[in-house]
Amino acid sequence: MFAVLDPATGEPFSETLDQQPYELDAVVARAHEAWRHWRTDPDARTAALLAAADAVEAAAVDLASLLTREQGKPLAESHHEVARTAARLRYFAKPPPPPQLIEDGRPVRSEIRWRSLGPVAAIVPWNFPLQLASAKFAPALAAGNTVVLKPSPHTPLATGLLGSVLSAALPEGVLTIVTGGELLGARLAAHPGIRHVTFTGSMPTGRAVARGAADSLARVTLELGGNDAAVLLDDVEVEKIADRLFWSAFRNCGQVCMAVKRVYAPARLYSDVVEALAQRAKDTVVGAGLDAGTQLGPVNNAPQLVRVEDCTSHALADGARAVAGGRRLDRPGYFFAPTILADVCADSPVVTEEQFGPVLPVLPYRDLDDALDAANDTRFGLGGSVWGTDLDRAEEAAGRLECGTAWINHHAELSLAQPFAGTKDSGVGVAGGPWGLHGNLRPFVVHRPQEERQEGPR
Repeated sequence: MFAVLDPATGEPFSETLDQQPYELDAVVARAHEAWRHWRTDPDARTAALLAAADAVEAAAVDLASLLTREQGKPLAESHHEVARTAARLRYFAKPPPPPQLIEDGRPVRSEIRWRSLGPVAAIVPWNFPLQLASAKFAPALAAGNTVVLKPSPHTPLATGLLGSVLSAALPEGVLTIVTGGELLGARLAAHPGIRHVTFTGSMPTGRAVARGAADSLARVTLELGGNDAAVLLDDVEVEKIADRLFWSAFRNCGQVCMAVKRVYAPARLYSDVVEALAQRAKDTVVGAGLDAGTQLGPVNNAPQLVRVEDCTSHALADGARAVAGGRRLDRPGYFFAPTILADVCADSPVVTEEQFGPVLPVLPYRDLDDALDAANDTRFGLGGSVWGTDLDRAEEAAGRLECGTAWINHHAELSLAQPFAGTKDSGVGVAGGPWGLHGNLRPFVVHRPQEERQEGPR
C-alpha cells in the first residue's frame, strides 16, 4: 500500500494498492483473454459504452469530490471533468468504420477492413486523471481492444473508483486499473503482451516509454506537453480578452498541457496587458478545491511545487518583476500565489520550459514577425493562439505558428471530434475524433477476383 496526499493540506488522507511489476503478467493475460470475445461484437461494445457513460453520470458526485480531494482542483472543475469523461464514452459508442473498397482499375475486389490491436496500455498523469484516462480507453475499447490503465501515484483513487463504476457496464478483463510507482509503469510499457502504449506526461518519461515499447514493436501514442504561446496583435482590445486570456493560462492551477504558458504583447499595449492580467491574479480566490468560492486550488504535489518555485525564483533573480504573486502561500498544502511576471529574460526557464503551474510570463515585442519567431523558438509544439480584432489578420498569423492546434481569441478548447496532436517534441501520434479511433485499429486487406477464372483444357 502507499499513501495518497491531499494537496490542500499536504497530508495523507487515504491509501491504495502498490502493485508490483511481476503482477502485470496475469493482468495482461486476462486482458488478452477478454479481447478474444470483446473484439467480436461491435453492437455489444456500443451498448456497453453507452451503459458506461450512464454509470459515470450516475456516480458524478462521488467521482468529482474524490477527484478534487486527491488532485486539488475546484469542485466545479472536477464535475466538468467527470461530465467530459461520460461524453467521451458516448461519443465513441458507435459502430466501427465500415469496410472500404480500393478502386484501382484492376479486376480484383480489394477491401480494407479494420481490426483491433489487442491489449492497450494507458498511462495517465495527475492533472486530468479521469478525462485523460477516458481519452485513451474510450477509443481503444470502441475499436475492440482491451485496456490496462495505470494512473499517476498522485491521483489513483478517483481512477480506481471510475474502474469500479465501469465494471458494472464492461465485461471482466476489458478494462483493468493497476496502481503503483514508476517501475510498474515502465514494465507495463515494455510488456510483450501489450500492442499499443498510449502515454501522456513529461518528455523524458515519454522517451523512456517509447524505448520500452520498442522491444515488442508496440504502437506508441505520446502526448508530451507544451509551452504554448499567446501572441496579441496591436489591435487587440485588452479588457475584452483579459478574462479569457487569464483563465487560458490559470485553469487547473496552470497544470494543463495546452495552457497558455507565455504571452507576447505589443510594446504599446504591454503595460495594459500586464496590469489587466495582474489584477485578475490578485482578485482570484485561492483555496482548497472543496471550499465554496475557490477559483484556484493548490499545485498537485510537492515536487511540482518545487519546480514552480524554482523557475519563478530564477526569473526574479535575473531581473523579472512579480507584478502579482511570485511566492508560495504561507499556509498548509501546496499553494502558490497566481503569478504574473514582467520584464522577463527571453531565455529564462520560465519562458523556455513548461513551468506547469500558476505562473505566467509576459514579454513585449515591437515587430509581429519577431513575436511569431519567438513563439516558435521552442522544442515544444502543442498549441498556440493569436488574439486580435482583425480576424483575417489573426488567422494569417495563427497559420504561421508551429504547433498542432492554433486558436484565435481563445485557447485550450477542444472538440471531441477533432484531432489532437503536437509537433516537434510535443508528441507522437494523434488522439481525438476518428483519428484517435483509427490509432487503435489496423488495416486488414482482402483481395478477391471479380469473377472466377475459368481454367481451359490442358
